[in-house]
Amino acid sequence: MSDRILIFYGSYRSHRVGIRLADYLVRAFADRGASPELIDAKAIDLPMLDKRYMDYAPGEAPDALEALAGKIRSADAFVFVAGEYNWGIQPGLKNLTDHFLAEWAWRPAAIASYSAGRFAGLRAGLAWHGTLSEMGMVVTSTPLAVGGIGQALDAAAEPTGEGGTALARAFPRFAEDLAWWTEAARAQRAKTTPPY
Repeated sequence: MSDRILIFYGSYRSHRVGIRLADYLVRAFADRGASPELIDAKAIDLPMLDKRYMDYAPGEAPDALEALAGKIRSADAFVFVAGEYNWGIQPGLKNLTDHFLAEWAWRPAAIASYSAGRFAGLRAGLAWHGTLSEMGMVVTSTPLAVGGIGQALDAAAEPTGEGGTALARAFPRFAEDLAWWTEAARAQRAKTTPPY
């Protein structure tokens, strides 16, 4: 069975360099035999959070929210491509994520952080770790961090330079960690109903 992985990206900027990392991850997971899908917060364009998906009566949620809820529920695992904005997390990705709650539970999540600077989005990744755990996901212990994002991947999302070499070297362990937890969670969900 091919792992169905949703890869979430959250920048709304007109010049989005981080999308290169999201595109790289989609291709790299597909090359490993997974079934990845990019979920682009800007393309979905949910409003600022007012009502969560669970706050709507069945059948009354907006179409975009209903469709995304279905994708999240049917996914095996998640990857959050976490850009760092001023030592914090991207508001677009956080807004998209906060529209859901129970839909995330009992599946693993991995964090791929990035920034223009040398800290590679690690501060955003750290903030996301707590957020995703609180929302019911098991966050893998192998992060992927890309500094100097504009030089690490070219416009075609191909690794370049030292940063790209480091990314290509780090990706297999990142993917293997997520695959292990994906298989474990799927087996456990098949064996027993989640406790809550």
